[in-house]
Amino acid sequence: MKSKIPELRKKHKLSQEELATAVGVTRQTITSIECEKYTASLVLAYKIAKYFGLSIEEVFDFTELEEI
Repeated sequence: MKSKIPELRKKHKLSQEELATAVGVTRQTITSIECEKYTASLVLAYKIAKYFGLSIEEVFDFTELEEI
């Protein structure tokens, strides 16, 4: 699933490690989400979106799921 996490991190001058620590996961988890190798759980997606002050839909692209 595509996300805007890399762009949001860059805008807020955050490393993967800093974001991971803020939302309670490992840096590898953030890397995997950014590379689309892992889909964030609903709870993690909520934490990431809340961290940036956005809705889940503003951070993650659900268009692929709408085709199902």
